[in-house]
Amino acid sequence: MQDEILKIGEDTQKDKYLIFSLGNEEYGIGISYVTEIVGIQKITEIPEVEEYIKGIINLRGNVIPVIDVRLMLGLKEKEYNDRTCTIVLNVKGVPIGLIVDSVSEVLQICDDNIVPPPQINGAEKQKYINAVGRTESGIKLVLDCEKLLNNNALKNVIKNMEH
Repeated sequence: MQDEILKIGEDTQKDKYLIFSLGNEEYGIGISYVTEIVGIQKITEIPEVEEYIKGIINLRGNVIPVIDVRLMLGLKEKEYNDRTCTIVLNVKGVPIGLIVDSVSEVLQICDDNIVPPPQINGAEKQKYINAVGRTESGIKLVLDCEKLLNNNALKNVIKNMEH
């Protein structure tokens, strides 16, 4: 019975993506990684880290590194406003906060509508794009949460937090 409940929970998250905006583009993240969405918190800056690693936040006693996804993807910095929020993820047991312009919805995108991203030479920001989702409302760029953890700058921040 317990296995059935677990399986049902996994199935309800399959093909579902949290859709968020950065400027005019819409991106998606597998809903299974998302633990919560919070407004912008007070961020404690960390010296000598990449510009896109904004620092750490204290969320109910948990210290979480936060990344400005705009800067990570090479987009222009934008002042935070009342729509700006932090998507808190759990990737392989590691909490990470992603600062995005706004969150819009949870969408189901079937495997048939997920295609690999086009290969463009020298596209540094593409390393975080896992796939392209085709939906009725347009194209969604799907972020690869596992690749976020492989980011050396972020790895160093997480490693230093554990000490």
